[in-house]
Amino acid sequence: MYKILTKKSLNPTVTMMEIEAPLVAKKAKAGQFIILRVDEEGERIPLTIAGTDPTRGAVKIIFQIVGATTEKLNHKAEGESIEDFVGPLGMPTHIEGLRKVCVVGGGVGCAIALPVAEALHRQGTEVTSIIGFRNKDLLILEEEFKACSDKLVVMTDDGSYARHGNVTVPLKEMLDEGEAFDMIITIGPLIMMKFVTLTAKPYGVPVTVSMNPIMIDGTGMCGGCRLTLLRDGERVTKFACVDGPDFNGYEVDFDEAMMRGRTYFDFERKSHEKICNLFKGV
Repeated sequence: MYKILTKKSLNPTVTMMEIEAPLVAKKAKAGQFIILRVDEEGERIPLTIAGTDPTRGAVKIIFQIVGATTEKLNHKAEGESIEDFVGPLGMPTHIEGLRKVCVVGGGVGCAIALPVAEALHRQGTEVTSIIGFRNKDLLILEEEFKACSDKLVVMTDDGSYARHGNVTVPLKEMLDEGEAFDMIITIGPLIMMKFVTLTAKPYGVPVTVSMNPIMIDGTGMCGGCRLTLLRDGERVTKFACVDGPDFNGYEVDFDEAMMRGRTYFDFERKSHEKICNLFKGV
């Protein structure tokens, strides 16, 4: 069992927890993830590691309440425990040797982008961060990004806070002005990462995207997290759990990934509703 050390609501749909997992905290690097189960009957879900404190043996996770498992997890309180917490899994984000990087995060994907930005900052990289949200109420981690960024741009789709528009607007402005990024690292909804990649392509800037498809075991055995890369005119299959989660944005078949991501939408919605109804009676 893994104890919940702290719990904090970041906005109405996003929660941050610190889990007591000393071995994971000791080994984890930016970009890696864990797989957890809330209880013995629970499903396995992957969550990216949002930070670690090896001294306390704590691993930070940030999750959006979108399905049955995240609903159950969110009903856990500080001091309670969850059944399984396995990791670190996946490959760390490649940041060595990068001198100037633009980190682009969208929505809850900012929780994944933040440890990458922090790791870049620690190694002396010049970090420009662009973070976007649908509206002001969904804003998270602004102060944390300020602390590790040489420049920070905040965007809201509806203009209710900071700049009005999506994250590709300031990115294109910077590229038009001649900003020479060694890499653009983007993490967020698939449609956002697709358009960040398309925005960067005419300028020839390398783009790394973080993929989070349906995943079960996290070891490459189930095949559920497979992705198609378009490489040298051929379609290549890779697995996000062991080959990723980071990939070359120019190679990812985003349209296929978005189609596969919608496969269990109805099932997930009904399962979430069932869990919500159960908690209403508690």
